[in-house]
Amino acid sequence: MSDTPPLERHHVPRDFSDRFALAFTKAMRFFADTVFARRYGHRAVVLETVAAVPGMVGGALQHLRALRRIEGDRGWIRTLLDEADNERIHLMTFIHVAQPTRLERALIVIAQGVFFNLYFLLYLISPRTAHRVVGYFEEEAVYSYTEYLAGVDNGTYANIPAPKIAIDYWHLAEDARLREVIVAVRADELHHRDVNHAFADELS
Repeated sequence: MSDTPPLERHHVPRDFSDRFALAFTKAMRFFADTVFARRYGHRAVVLETVAAVPGMVGGALQHLRALRRIEGDRGWIRTLLDEADNERIHLMTFIHVAQPTRLERALIVIAQGVFFNLYFLLYLISPRTAHRVVGYFEEEAVYSYTEYLAGVDNGTYANIPAPKIAIDYWHLAEDARLREVIVAVRADELHHRDVNHAFADELS
């Protein structure tokens, strides 16, 4: 895996837990492809509302675990909460790129409610599987943002000016465009992918 280019890295499933996580992720990918097709701005708005859930759930449950056991958390709590906040910034950025329709706003409420409870239960049952799910989610996010970037480069999507929130958050140039934003967001997803796969490996 270390010799594979960062954008192409994939965790090969090793057991039932990994296969379940990958199958769940592929099902979610199929749903996203069906609903949004190649409307990447709208896809990002809706999916980032879901992507911000795991870090908050994992951070909260790791926090409670550390309290129950009266022990350190190995830095996991802050890492997971930072991940959740980072995904929230992704959402606030893409709101300036693609305003969600009423249907998409309704979908956001439903998807977040369902996914929060599913992920909460999964984390209680198997934190390892939960982190593997996020690792696979982020693999798909990297793939989607790479496609989005290619679309900007070939003129399919307008390379609009970067939103102010993105310029401030990622310290981009004042004349930065959407392309720079996508590159920055994809880099975040690469990091989240590797962190969550590493957490899952550690829990193995």
